[in-house]
Amino acid sequence: MTQKLKVGIVGGTGMVGQRFVQLLDQHPWFQVTAIAASSGSAGKTYEESVKGRWKLSTPIPEDVKSIVVQDASKVEEVAGGVDFIFCAVDMKKEEIKALEEAYAKTGTPVVSNNSAHRWTPDVPMVIPEINPGHLEVIEAQRKRLGTSTGFIAVKPNCSIQSYVPALHALQEFNPTTVVASTYQAISGAGKNFTDWPDMLDNVIPYIGGEEEKSEQEPLRIWGSVSEGEIVKASAPHITTQCIRVPVTDGHLATVFVSFENKPSKEEILDRWKNYKGRPQELELPSAPKQFITYFEEENRPQTKLDRDIERGMGVSAGRLREDSLYDFKFVGLSHNTLRGAAGGAVLIAELLKAEGYIQAK
Repeated sequence: MTQKLKVGIVGGTGMVGQRFVQLLDQHPWFQVTAIAASSGSAGKTYEESVKGRWKLSTPIPEDVKSIVVQDASKVEEVAGGVDFIFCAVDMKKEEIKALEEAYAKTGTPVVSNNSAHRWTPDVPMVIPEINPGHLEVIEAQRKRLGTSTGFIAVKPNCSIQSYVPALHALQEFNPTTVVASTYQAISGAGKNFTDWPDMLDNVIPYIGGEEEKSEQEPLRIWGSVSEGEIVKASAPHITTQCIRVPVTDGHLATVFVSFENKPSKEEILDRWKNYKGRPQELELPSAPKQFITYFEEENRPQTKLDRDIERGMGVSAGRLREDSLYDFKFVGLSHNTLRGAAGGAVLIAELLKAEGYIQAK
């Protein structure tokens, strides 16, 4: 690629915004040229705006330190200097929906980490290896918004990445019932242990709104495109519990599943090992070479040891065995702020670029 696309990060000072900054440093296709946040951060350099609240272990990339933060509400001003944006703002749902549509109407593609548009019928919610075909609804969305180039695409909830890929690889056997419990890191709440000392030596058996998302969003991922809208799938039936645990990063899931056509253990392991999606076919920069990694060891995957597999963009599974009530049970794991948040959004943007949806203005 001779010239990198110019990228804006709206909501660039928060934890997910910081991950975007980190992941886009030296990206082969994209260059951060604008960062926007609340009016309180506007006018400061990025380094000044995150002073004392940079949450990552790696330092702030040199290329963004001197970028002057813009006011995210000044849509035309921010959009005028970029080819597309990533959005990770902390606002009320209706405010986020309005803000993202305002950016899209300027002709600027929006790749969102937010949940506000996940159920907007013509907005694709994408795990690139699973449902890249949903991008075709962008044409209908553009017509609705009155733009030829702008649109919104979103990534799903971070917790479902820990088990949906493993189930998706087994779709030919028709999963009918899924019981999943997720054990979710504190970074999923935008926190670290300095921010949230009460999480040390503690487990909280409730995360607001998370169980509904974990039960319903997979059905939209597995849905179909009809007349310019995504129609969610009717199966499998999924029930979940979502629990906050005292780890920094990584969401782990314990999963029980029954099938219409029960596979053998060997068939399951074969499908996991050999599953590839569109990102692997296209060899996208952020795509894991091995999407699903299975561990034979009885005590793996472990959050601390295995969350960074494939640079945090792969998912892992282990402890596959037959169950007395369901057909099989297993454990899954994904990195919630890489595969599940900023990294997943970057991969979506790479797919959109490769498929021609994002271009230089």
